Amino acid sequence: MLGRLLQPLLYSLRDLTPIVLVVAVFQVLVLRQPFPDLAGLLGGLLLVLVGLALFTQGLELGLFPIGEALAHALARRGSLGLLVLFSFTLGFGTTVAEPALIAIADEAAKVAAQGQLIPDTPLARADYAQGLRYTVAVSVGFAIVLGVIRILRGWPVQWLIVGGYAGVVVLTAFAPPEIVGIAYDSGGVTTSTITVPLVAALGVGLASSIAGRNPLVDGFGLIAFASLTPMVFVMAYGVLR
Repeated sequence: MLGRLLQPLLYSLRDLTPIVLVVAVFQVLVLRQPFPDLAGLLGGLLLVLVGLALFTQGLELGLFPIGEALAHALARRGSLGLLVLFSFTLGFGTTVAEPALIAIADEAAKVAAQGQLIPDTPLARADYAQGLRYTVAVSVGFAIVLGVIRILRGWPVQWLIVGGYAGVVVLTAFAPPEIVGIAYDSGGVTTSTITVPLVAALGVGLASSIAGRNPLVDGFGLIAFASLTPMVFVMAYGVLR
């Protein structure tokens, strides 16, 4: 038990050390300034270290197994409708709860109000942020459904990705300039701490449950769809709003 607790801590320490070293070198050798509130900084690093270790351990013990188990169970049921429904709700639910998306939607609403795209009132900002969040969530749900169907049908992932980004380029020419940057960033914030583990586990579990599918070749690619479709949907949201 002690070994299982220490190993994630060591891995987290290994991953954080380069970041800490870069910041320390620039602060001391380039900027030549002391660290403000060194005790608080060290305490925060300790909390990050422990939190990251607990988070990765939780993924391995909880989210990855449950995602793969659900994919196996739905594949055995043989119901395409249930699989599509589960895939959409998984993508939608995890994205709505994504902390990074909540933060960027609130910030986008503030900027939109400052740019006079929407009234500068709490209600208008909340409505804009909520609409943006739900738009991204629907797009990720659609992306997971598309990725699941791709695994079932054996479609090459590269052609879907190329076609999707071609659509992004076309929409960029028609979307309001104020929404383009938000749309591009929304693709990144959706694939974060909550969405990625469950979606990746779903893809690998589903590919390993279907005869003739290779989990390494066919099980991955869902995250790419989840990053791509928000760009398309958010720009469409900006055009239609």
